[in-house]
Amino acid sequence: MAAYVVVLATPKDEDKLQEYGGKARQTLASFGGEVAAGGQCETLYGENSHGRIVVLQFPDAATAKNWYHSEDYQALIPLRKEAMDAVFVMGGE
Repeated sequence: MAAYVVVLATPKDEDKLQEYGGKARQTLASFGGEVAAGGQCETLYGENSHGRIVVLQFPDAATAKNWYHSEDYQALIPLRKEAMDAVFVMGGE
């Protein structure tokens, strides 16, 4: 069953965000992941301080976790921290 990683983000540096996004996309393929949707977000209920959303789709939850904890993705976290404030949540399966 598919699993989804939802990223709610507030950009801090647009140039670094573009760099991070390109590099992060490259890490998805070997885990069967893909960007399912992304863009500006609107909160319909509750509190959310972030203005952007990205939805990543993976074959299953274990694969999504393996991607997030992979050496290649973990190497991007310092760049991610410079590029944006974000929350990553996972659902599915």
